[in-house]
This record gives sequence, structure tokens and C-alpha cells, in this order.
Amino acid sequence: MDRIALVTGAGSGIGRAAAIRLSRAGLRVVLSSRRADALAATAAACPGPTLAVPADVTDPSAVDRLFGRAEHDWGAVGVLIASAGAGYSARIERTSDADWNRMLELNLTAPFRCLRRVVPAMRARGYGRVVVIASTASRVGEPYLAAYTASKHGGLVRAVAAELAGTGVTVNAVCPGFVDTPMTATTIGNIVQKTGRTAEQARSALEARQPIGRLITPEEVADAVWFCVASEAITGQAVNVDGGTVQS
Repeated sequence: MDRIALVTGAGSGIGRAAAIRLSRAGLRVVLSSRRADALAATAAACPGPTLAVPADVTDPSAVDRLFGRAEHDWGAVGVLIASAGAGYSARIERTSDADWNRMLELNLTAPFRCLRRVVPAMRARGYGRVVVIASTASRVGEPYLAAYTASKHGGLVRAVAAELAGTGVTVNAVCPGFVDTPMTATTIGNIVQKTGRTAEQARSALEARQPIGRLITPEEVADAVWFCVASEAITGQAVNVDGGTVQS
């Protein structure tokens, strides 16, 4: 089967690493994020064919246009990696409705819309792989992360995996800890601003929270993504990639 993958958040970090991993495995990869220049950099790093489609997945019409472009140019999407996401940290009483809604819209509603759009064709073909990039914050409670944790712990993956069991379509979540990505760099910057620590001290503090004593690499997360894509027997699972932080 000539498999076509679509990766949201493919402009940097985990999404970029996942796109490269899929390309190396021989899939044609549709790359999507908001920035065309970032997609061009990802495309240049992929060894196989790519199709760059800039899109803001928080826009419902953009999701339809994204999948429509992929189908028009290449055909039905058989592998979806929902990697677009962002973080937010604040005390609960300082979390506004806008902050709350922004986290839910990007981290939960956007993957839901992508799933809703791609599942019918997957079900009809009897083949599909969906991997949502979640977080260890979806496994345990963390202070100051109410909006982010709620958005990553929505239960979407488990419910859809149960619904699609036996159809040839699998749905899984990969749950990274602190990964060496621009998102973590932003977290480090916030720590510096709020605590007066140096960037090196802030980074060391995050590394120390993971038993292996370092940040996870995007490529290690991408390997877990491929693990889920490669198997039909793994579905409805949350795969931790966190250096042993959350044992399950």
C-alpha cells in the first residue's frame, strides 16, 4: 500500500523529527504548520517526497483545506501524526478563560477535528494509523498546568481507539517528558524570567526531573511514534517517552 502520512506541527521539534522518521521509512509525508519557511526546512531534511501545506489547525476550515489538498494531490491519508501543540503555565486563579480555551483549542479540539476528517477514509480502506503527541502531563497532575493538563488529558485517544478497534485503524498517544525542543526552550525562558535563575540552571532543573538526567531528544520521541505506526496490535495506548519519570 502506498502510504501517505500527514504531520501537523511539522515545522519544528517533535513534528519535524516525526516527519523525517516517516520519510526515512518510505512514506510520502504531508507537512503542515503555520510557517511556510519552517516547513521548507523540514522538507529539506526529509529524504523522500513531501508536500508542504501551511495551515493553522485551530481554524476548522483550515483543517478541511489541509486534508483536501493532501487528497487532491496525493490521495487518502493513511497515517496521521497530530503534533501541533503548545504549553501554558500559571496558577489556577491566574488562568483566564482565554488561556484555558487556547489550550483546549490547539491541544485537544484540533486533533479531534483532524481525526474526524481522516477517519472515514481510513475506515473505508481498512487501514489507518493515528498518533497524537500528548505529554506526561496527561498522566499525572502538575502544579500550575491546569489548562495544559486538561487539554492533554481529554480522553480522545482512548475513546476513538475503542470505537475503531477491529477496523484496521489504530489510535495511540505518545507522551513525552521534557524534550529538547523550542517549546522547552520557552519553558526555560519563563523559568529564568520568573525565578532569576540562569538558563543553564533552569535547564539543569528540568533535566534533573527525569531519572536519566537529561532532556529527551525529538528523535527518541519520533522512534516511539514509528513504534505505534508499525504495529496493528498496539492501539488505545499512551506510550511514555520521559526517561522513567512516570512509571506505568
